[in-house]
Amino acid sequence: MSGFHFLHRSLALRQTCLVTFLSTLVALLFLGAYTSIEVRAQNGTIRGFITDLDSGQSLPNANVSLTDSTGTVLGTVANTDGFYAIGQLAAGMYIFEASYVGYKSFVDTLYITAVRITSLSAALESHRREVGEITVDAEGRTGAASITAGLQTILPADIEMIPSPDINGDLASYLSALPGFVTIGDQGGQFFIRGGEPWQNLVLLDGMVIYQPFHILGFFSAFPTEILNSVDVYAGGFGAKYGGRISSVIDVKSRNGNLNRFSGSASLSTFLASATVEGPIDRNHQFSFLASYRKSVIQHGAARLVDQPIPYEFSDFFGKLYGEINDNSRVSVSFIQTSDKGTQENDITLTPLAEVSWKNQAVGARWVVLPGNTAVLADFTFSYSRLESKLGPELDPTRSSLTSQFNTAADMTFYGGAADVRWGLFARTLKLSTELDGLYQNVESKTEYLTEVGIYVEPDFKPSPGLTLSPSLRIHAFPSKRNTYIEPRLRVVYERRKSTFSGAAGIYHQEIVGVTDRRDATSIFTAWTAIPNTGKVPSSIHLILGYGHRPTPEISISAEVYQKWYSNLFIAEWTGFPQLTTRLQTADGNAHGIDLRFEIQKRHVYGHLTYGLSWVEYEAQQASLELWFGSNTFPFRPAHDRRHQVNVLLGTRFEGVNLTARWQFGSGLPYTRAQGFDGLVLLDDVVNLFEQPGFRRVIYEKPFNGELPAYHRLDVSADYSFYVKGAAITLQASVLNVYDRRNIFYVDIFTQQRTDQLPLVPSIGMKVAFQ
Repeated sequence: MSGFHFLHRSLALRQTCLVTFLSTLVALLFLGAYTSIEVRAQNGTIRGFITDLDSGQSLPNANVSLTDSTGTVLGTVANTDGFYAIGQLAAGMYIFEASYVGYKSFVDTLYITAVRITSLSAALESHRREVGEITVDAEGRTGAASITAGLQTILPADIEMIPSPDINGDLASYLSALPGFVTIGDQGGQFFIRGGEPWQNLVLLDGMVIYQPFHILGFFSAFPTEILNSVDVYAGGFGAKYGGRISSVIDVKSRNGNLNRFSGSASLSTFLASATVEGPIDRNHQFSFLASYRKSVIQHGAARLVDQPIPYEFSDFFGKLYGEINDNSRVSVSFIQTSDKGTQENDITLTPLAEVSWKNQAVGARWVVLPGNTAVLADFTFSYSRLESKLGPELDPTRSSLTSQFNTAADMTFYGGAADVRWGLFARTLKLSTELDGLYQNVESKTEYLTEVGIYVEPDFKPSPGLTLSPSLRIHAFPSKRNTYIEPRLRVVYERRKSTFSGAAGIYHQEIVGVTDRRDATSIFTAWTAIPNTGKVPSSIHLILGYGHRPTPEISISAEVYQKWYSNLFIAEWTGFPQLTTRLQTADGNAHGIDLRFEIQKRHVYGHLTYGLSWVEYEAQQASLELWFGSNTFPFRPAHDRRHQVNVLLGTRFEGVNLTARWQFGSGLPYTRAQGFDGLVLLDDVVNLFEQPGFRRVIYEKPFNGELPAYHRLDVSADYSFYVKGAAITLQASVLNVYDRRNIFYVDIFTQQRTDQLPLVPSIGMKVAFQ
């Protein structure tokens, strides 16, 4: 028995032991947190919102501190809505200070009364700074090296550091510069995060599930940078608030429209045209709107510059209404719609399909309220999400998938000082419809209805200065599959002077899977389907250990090691037919590695160097595999197993011009080679074998036993900003793939023809912003 096979045979035992250990630990910490809250419940609490004075926009991760008469300092960090609360305060006089990078600090003196809630919101004034100047985060809460137990917070200013074919930058470009984030290339719009597949990633926008969050051209996400407030990325080890996925979480929060005045921007580049507008709705400046629209112009821009087709088009629209009903209540309604379509130019008759398209739609409402005179924040979310995917001609697709979900959630946070306790309820209904076909198979149609319900509790317990323990417990039920799972999790952060030690562990389950046939011509089309009624649910165990150090305010280094054990994965059956099916085979998996990061931030210089080393291995379990390989189990490297990753970024400002360069390297990805072909004639009627040549059918070698060449590319960009009559104008020039590296996108297993990723592509752009 191989070591890998034995490892996964013991997964159930490890999971049982981990459930017992974490459940006991969570219970003990809950008891400690509850006792601490009860003992100090008679003390006072201060709460409020930290916002931008000019626009009313919330400032996530703003620092808030209170200093008492003895000089003791108590502090916290505002959440993504700019809300903060500090509890367990003895009655007395305090100095209050709120600060945020790039803003003037707000300082006030106030008296805290016991057994009462003191409300104090602060609107911070931004520093006047040179246009395009690099902002240094002296607190080190964001940036490429600022990662804590798998969690990294990304702000729009971070995204703007990365060279991009669009003048506004994009979240996709930033994520591709992180270690452990593997893409299939410039085309396809899919991310594999620390060994997990795209369908194992939970992507949220204002609480709405986005099933296909990246555009077909891999430089762009569905989230324009100009609508972003903050992005929390959990590469693993996420807490009990999140569930239903077994690999990672990308939680995107949009910003609110300007409450005080109208403003907007318009931009045009050789890849994209976009426009954004925002402003107040009422005279009292309590309600605002934000709208953004983008559409690709590749065929009229970049394709002409390189004098070859780039057969991709996409668009997205985002709209948001926001209102401050009173000092204690906020409401918002968000809507997003995306559309993508692409055609593979090297299509031949033996390649089943070459055109792929998908459309996302989602609408959601949030109500954030501070109930009465309590230290509680309540967050209610209602949302509907829909994804329609097609493969083949748009009017007559051969394969299609329709996925929709209605979600309700209530999240509560009690701020108790030494223990802030979050808990919540959720309920979801899903509809999954697929219609699949192949060259030699009949149409397979399936429609399924699923439900998910559950509850979670997640305290942040602070037993000593610098130490935060976040045990959490999630009870996640799948009534449609008659399964209920208890998922204990734990996150630990210890900050000591300039160093941070962190760790995370947890258990995760997932009821729906995205099926993609990696042998297909494009490997882009994904069919969402429910797991079979076998009593088995895809699950994973995460373990993360991390260390970060900040020797100076300008330099940060970090290292994380991680391990993910996967069990009961369901992947498409392995057959000799070039057909995608929702008939599934089980597989186990194992992903582990280390991420290293170095970052430097100065006023006119920014740079980072990251390296990722990882191993990913699956073991398929299918009865027919014995006919193929002599055993009904087969270990293999999946198509996203990239062993080495290197990203180097350098940015500087010279004579008013921002210059950035990024070089990326990735070792070769596995792929399945064809050993030969045989003939196939469909005997569905009287056939003259002398006149009917039939079709070729592929004879595979062992799965993923080949390796593509390494991927590497250099991108550079330069931009210059200036003002003209109150309008800020930015000009940009960039070059993708400077030395014109021929990087492979895929190899067609039926013809052995290769399709390359984008060649050297120059780009120019202009942006006009007004207020």
